[in-house]
Amino acid sequence: MKVNKDLLLILKSSGIADTEPDLGTKLMNSFLNVLFEGGTLPAKIICMGTGIFLTTEGSTVGEILDEFVKNGVEILSCGTCLEYYGRTDKLIIGNSTNMKDTVGAMLGYKKVLSP
Repeated sequence: MKVNKDLLLILKSSGIADTEPDLGTKLMNSFLNVLFEGGTLPAKIICMGTGIFLTTEGSTVGEILDEFVKNGVEILSCGTCLEYYGRTDKLIIGNSTNMKDTVGAMLGYKKVLSP
């Protein structure tokens, strides 16, 4: 596995597309698996909004995100979002971050990807 130090992935939702929640969840699962299998991983993943449900208890993609971490990817979740949804103590993958660091990452990486 290769980590692309120039690539940041922003996950703004627990699902992909403006669709039924179960379909959006399936699409997110597929997206993360295909990205992982592609062999080039982002250096950092930041989860915001309902994207924090991907890194907290009950996540449907916890196993694949754990594989990202094992391969050197840093995973962060919006601290304000964790607080808003009452999930601060339910974070199981990665660490909490703040908007200052999120904006800094968005400006600092050469390529920002968001499904």
